[in-house]
Amino acid sequence: MGIEDYGGGQGPQSDVLVVTTNDVPGYTVQQVIGEVFGLTVRSRHLGSQIGAGLKSMIGGELKGLTKTLVETRNQAMERLVQQAKARGANAVLMMRFDVTEAADVGTEVCAYGTAVVLARN
Repeated sequence: MGIEDYGGGQGPQSDVLVVTTNDVPGYTVQQVIGEVFGLTVRSRHLGSQIGAGLKSMIGGELKGLTKTLVETRNQAMERLVQQAKARGANAVLMMRFDVTEAADVGTEVCAYGTAVVLARN
């Protein structure tokens, strides 16, 4: 697996800017729309659980689980962007991820932030 399998974030064609900062240099916040989030819950399939269990005994990275988590975060981020667009935002500030175990059946990943309308200075 190459490094591209472990990457995440936005593609260059996205029309909603998502940043982890409070502001964006060269832009002014014209309107704060409010909190937006994208949520997904993924279960692990039996094969990956067995493989992860064996790998954890001998040590090393759990590459299958890493790739699944990247895909899950990307899906949560896509949903965040969709919600921001639907509410009229062109940016999301202070984006964060929250990851929680969901009743021992899967992992909940939530991407959240503040939807805003930005304008160039």
